[in-house]
Amino acid sequence: MNGGQLISHTLKNHGVQHLFTLCGGHIAPIYVEAEKDGIRVIDVRDEASAIFAADAIARLTGIPGVAAVTAGPGVTNSITALKNAQMAQSPVLLLGGATATLLRNRGALQDIDQMALVKPHVKWAGRVKRQREIAPALNKALRIARSGVPGPVFVELPVDLLYNEETVREWYGKKNSGGGSLIEKAIRWYINRHVNGLFQGMPGYSVPEPEKPVVPNFSISEVKAITREIKQASRPVMVISSGAMMEVENARTLCAAVKRLGIPAYLSGMARGLTGHISEVQYRHKRKMALREADCILLCGVPVDFRLDYGSHLNRKARKITVNRSREELTKNISPHKAVLADPGAFLIELSGEADTFPDWSEWKQQLLEREDAREEEIGQTARELIDDINPVALFLKMEGLLPDNSVLIADGGDFAATASYTLRPRRPLAWLDPGVFGTLGVGGGFAMGAALRYPEDYIWIIYGDGSSAYSLMEMDTFRKYGMKVCGIIGNNGSWEQIARDQATLLGADTATNLPKSDYHKVAEAFGAAGERVENLEAFEQALRNAMESMDKGIPYVINAVIGSTDFRKGSISM
Repeated sequence: MNGGQLISHTLKNHGVQHLFTLCGGHIAPIYVEAEKDGIRVIDVRDEASAIFAADAIARLTGIPGVAAVTAGPGVTNSITALKNAQMAQSPVLLLGGATATLLRNRGALQDIDQMALVKPHVKWAGRVKRQREIAPALNKALRIARSGVPGPVFVELPVDLLYNEETVREWYGKKNSGGGSLIEKAIRWYINRHVNGLFQGMPGYSVPEPEKPVVPNFSISEVKAITREIKQASRPVMVISSGAMMEVENARTLCAAVKRLGIPAYLSGMARGLTGHISEVQYRHKRKMALREADCILLCGVPVDFRLDYGSHLNRKARKITVNRSREELTKNISPHKAVLADPGAFLIELSGEADTFPDWSEWKQQLLEREDAREEEIGQTARELIDDINPVALFLKMEGLLPDNSVLIADGGDFAATASYTLRPRRPLAWLDPGVFGTLGVGGGFAMGAALRYPEDYIWIIYGDGSSAYSLMEMDTFRKYGMKVCGIIGNNGSWEQIARDQATLLGADTATNLPKSDYHKVAEAFGAAGERVENLEAFEQALRNAMESMDKGIPYVINAVIGSTDFRKGSISM
């Protein structure tokens, strides 16, 4: 048994179905043996895409996503995506190749101190030193990835532990064959001793069973205490975000629980779409105003960070309740009246059993609904503004009316993608993906891969800015190769708009923010995909139909939509 087989058997024991990679000599046995073991291997065009794809699979299945990259630049190219997974609290396992154990620190190809680079960005990092340590290290890594606050983990795997013993002995023998001097004999003895240690205990070895993750749990007394707080409230508000969506198998149960609770809810991150396309308990606009007027605020898997203006959005007099797996986030920039260290989704499901005792808050809901309607009218007015090229708000309202129910939305960009978040409604739970708190550009290609593999019959829509599209447009090659139903919609206004708008206002110059209005769809065509450039709303509507027809044939699509500028998101830059 070689090291690649040990890895594939262990991954299979954990329910892993996909492995993302960009091939490399240090890691070849990993993906070759994974494929033999029935794990689908997806090779990408950039290591970052492999990590983003693993991240998406983890978010959509609850099973850690796994990527394998080669030593040196393979690992360094993964760092941004790995950090994104850490900050998004996504359980990802990165398998990193490394130089042979005897050649470490001797100037071998791509031999760098990978642990020093990776450790700050993962929950746990380990280096395997013997072949029999591979499976236990992976079991430990995967348990840690899912325990407590989920997050990425890293296992470094030297190349001589991935092949079988006979091959490795042959390698080292060729490097040290020759004379019979005392020094040469000592070298051969040392090498043989080292190789013996690498494979010690392997005869008859079997892969150990997976280790179970540990998740903090709540008490019934905590549920009762929160119930009392809610029952006393006249204007409650609940904010639910990605931290409540970590137990993926409970998503539909959680959807029913949130509806049963009846508390006005605002959804963000992976929780978008939790209550379906349209719901009586979900509100989408004027969240800041609602939070400043609320007398009871329930934050479920939500950190009080820049997105809540470090707490200034919250009514100081309101009773504040935080539920989070993260002990740090329970009290970050907030002094809650009640703090529950537990999985927020599981807590809300249990809390919904008390919903029959709650008020209906009809007057408060009517007030919020009137604001919703007023904001929708404002958005409609913006969409009706006549501007040069396509009005981006009108584009998304048109798209909202045409999207099939089996659609997944992926936001990868600044201004254009953020506009989509105000206008497009995910049709169901787990049908929206965005980078999360790190705000990373370039997630689109990898996220789309993960979504397409999880939902092969769905239409996967990447909402690209023209700037962000360049990070992963080459993955059209991957989508075409595997027949994935993916369409990239590029808002092409020739600008890094989110930066340019405020930069020009505050600094009086648009330096470094201009882009050519390029024919991005031709890049897709070069990779065997299809696409078109559209310059008016009627052409965009037809392009959506063309895209779906193309995707149904297994041919990915790019809609290069030339858009103009509005003041819809003026002053929206975050710090």
